[in-house]
Amino acid sequence: MSFKFEKLKVWQKSIDLADEIDKLTKTFPKDEIYVLTSQMKRAADSISLNIAEGSTGQSNPEFKRFLSYALRSDIEVVNCLHLALKRGYISQEIFDKYYASCEEILAMLSALIKTLK
Repeated sequence: MSFKFEKLKVWQKSIDLADEIDKLTKTFPKDEIYVLTSQMKRAADSISLNIAEGSTGQSNPEFKRFLSYALRSDIEVVNCLHLALKRGYISQEIFDKYYASCEEILAMLSALIKTLK
């Protein structure tokens, strides 16, 4: 038996992003462990968590609300990427890679939200 959210490509992509962000933040300086590292990991995890939580046993308006939380978490990851770049923890190439992933997830979430009107 599978859950509804497990069939959503946007959930699958958000799980992949969270895994990649977890690996990426392990390279950050130790003094960021309770600051940017923690915030970035929580934001990345929150994308898939909100998709999953809102997908099952919820009305469409309620699901849309959780998807909007996921969308905001995706944008939070983008902001964390900007901070990591500015602080010299990641290269422009790494930034661009994860930025593109966040853009793709944002587009998928936005499209899914539109289908739930």
